[in-house]
Amino acid sequence: MDELSASQTNYQQQTNTIKILPGTSYPLGATVCPGGVNFSLFSQHAEAIELLLFDQPNDSKPVQIIKLNKTFFYWHVFVQGIKAEQIYAYRAYGPFAPERGYRFDQTKVLLDPYAKAIANTENYDREAAIGSEDNCAQALKGIVIDPSAYDWDNDRHPRTPYATSVIYELHVGGFTSNPNSGVSPEKRGTYAGIIEKIPYLKQLGITAVELLPVHHFDPQDVRPGLTNYWGYSTISFFAPHQGYSSDGDSLSTLDEFRDLVKALHKAGIEVILDVVFNHTAEGNHLGPTISFRGLDNQTYYMLDDDLALYKNYSGCGNSFKGNHPIPGRLIIDSLRYWVQEMHVDGFRFDLATVLARDIFGQPIEGQSDSINILWAIESDPILAGTKLIAEAWDAAGLYGVGQFVELADWFAEWNGPFRDDVRRFVKGDHGSVNALAARIIASPDIYSRTDTDINRSVNFITCHDGFTLNDLVSYDRKHNLANGEENCDGANDNHSWNCGVEGACEDPKIEQLRLRQIKNFFSILLFSQGTPMFLMGDEVRREQKGNNNAYCQDNELSWFDWSLTEKNQGLLRFVSKLIHFIQALEVFRIEEFLEVGQASQAPHLIWHGVYLGQPDWGEDSHALAFSLSEPTSGEHLHVMFNAYWEPLDFEIPPLAPGKYWHRIVDTALPSPHDFTDLATAPKIDQGSYLVTARSSVVLMEKNTGK
Repeated sequence: MDELSASQTNYQQQTNTIKILPGTSYPLGATVCPGGVNFSLFSQHAEAIELLLFDQPNDSKPVQIIKLNKTFFYWHVFVQGIKAEQIYAYRAYGPFAPERGYRFDQTKVLLDPYAKAIANTENYDREAAIGSEDNCAQALKGIVIDPSAYDWDNDRHPRTPYATSVIYELHVGGFTSNPNSGVSPEKRGTYAGIIEKIPYLKQLGITAVELLPVHHFDPQDVRPGLTNYWGYSTISFFAPHQGYSSDGDSLSTLDEFRDLVKALHKAGIEVILDVVFNHTAEGNHLGPTISFRGLDNQTYYMLDDDLALYKNYSGCGNSFKGNHPIPGRLIIDSLRYWVQEMHVDGFRFDLATVLARDIFGQPIEGQSDSINILWAIESDPILAGTKLIAEAWDAAGLYGVGQFVELADWFAEWNGPFRDDVRRFVKGDHGSVNALAARIIASPDIYSRTDTDINRSVNFITCHDGFTLNDLVSYDRKHNLANGEENCDGANDNHSWNCGVEGACEDPKIEQLRLRQIKNFFSILLFSQGTPMFLMGDEVRREQKGNNNAYCQDNELSWFDWSLTEKNQGLLRFVSKLIHFIQALEVFRIEEFLEVGQASQAPHLIWHGVYLGQPDWGEDSHALAFSLSEPTSGEHLHVMFNAYWEPLDFEIPPLAPGKYWHRIVDTALPSPHDFTDLATAPKIDQGSYLVTARSSVVLMEKNTGK
């Protein structure tokens, strides 16, 4: 801050209460300093930029307009006499020439890309940012904050290894919005509401919540009459979404989010943010001018050959130019801010392969002269120890599953093939056993590196995007008419099966089969090597009535229905017991690939079919079994999966005298017999086990016959 102090000796302008000084180009954003605030932002192509100061968020005119100074392409000023909580925004002047890539519009008030808090959300109007009129009263503004003012009370990152992590994908609003959540009305759908549900999360056994976007987003970025519910429409990469604040106050939103992080950490639960650096809420060439577009359109976005249009690798209208030095620095600065000042533990990068494209949209693999923001992220010392998880594909067909883990030591990936292959097996598809086997042992066909943690494979069967687990076993087809897109949105190929009837059904046999299939999915997920992740509410059969793209459904269709915790308490018990069981076993803490095929003093796995040592890899096979051993801890499991429509009699391995197999899991049995703790698990005396049609069984060796 020495430069800032020096700049105060040479001011340009003075008013009754403030002095206007040159300021400096760094730090970017609004920075509280002794005596005032320094403002700085980047624009290569602007001709002039004004700082606007406001008394109230919805003011139609600023109380002060200050011209910024320019150093190279950085615009800056120091305002002496103001402090934290000052409301501010910008206007940028330059050509409006879309055919040349310029979209400056002096009628639009612009949000600082580095704003840490947002004002005027109640009056914000997306359409006003598109039209030709001045939108000052309807524009979002920034608020100057001092992040050091919060008391973290010795908060520490849990630093849970991937090998012992269980991730729960959670929507901040939807988790407690339902009136039956038991959360006080003013806290429903908020950061504070989640705090009241931490005992539930702890009892469930999860170690991390992966929050759908909490960067401030545009809920109006959707067709009229609906709400952008998921939040994949980012406006600010630094400010927490104000709509999740319990009192609606812009500044208390920061404290409420930090209170949530601190409370989760106290319970030993990590916080992973789903971050959207591939596009912004400004959309395509017809979209609003909110921030980046009006400050420097060419710098922040990949433009098409026709410079009036945008390249659209995100499927959302534009593509953020992450491998340009300026947007790239913004991404790094954002990640650092959320780790240092907000104490989050990790990030899931939405459509991460957009960040694997150069500034022209071409894949950067093999381009030694290209900036690589992904390498910059994974090698940043401030982010060391932070969980970095890539969604390794984008909407334009660039598919990189396996490449992030292969090239970047710290990155993990959503394992899309795990989802698809497990669904196909449980559904009963032909030719699915070989792929299932690979997924169970951490997908060595995808992740071939032997010098990295196998748990960088984040295994999942469901996530926000697609069917819930209940709908996966209840619908053959998507039912998205409520989205207003004539059922044309959402994936068509879901590998789902309705078990005989489409949708809700009162037939007890079908309901029993659906419940069994759900337990089969959880069994495969949790008894596979890798890091398991599952969707909020799957543990109690949350449903969306067949909607597999509920991005715009901010209502009971998407919300967690807390009455299900009682209605489906047997399944909730099963999932919780299963999670706590695997977390206690050393064999599921292994960070290297298992030895496969023969007994060893190292952790190992032996494949079987219905006959010992004879797995059936044929096209018509629907069954797979394996023995799993960790000799050092003495753990020995035998797991049998039967996706066939008839019962199968599986041989089970013989044990030494005085040792017996005990049944831990049988998904065909009703609760509480579907899961039994080892201490009370029934002994299996015979040399085989009849596995019911479409069910899973797990046995564990016990050193006594009692």
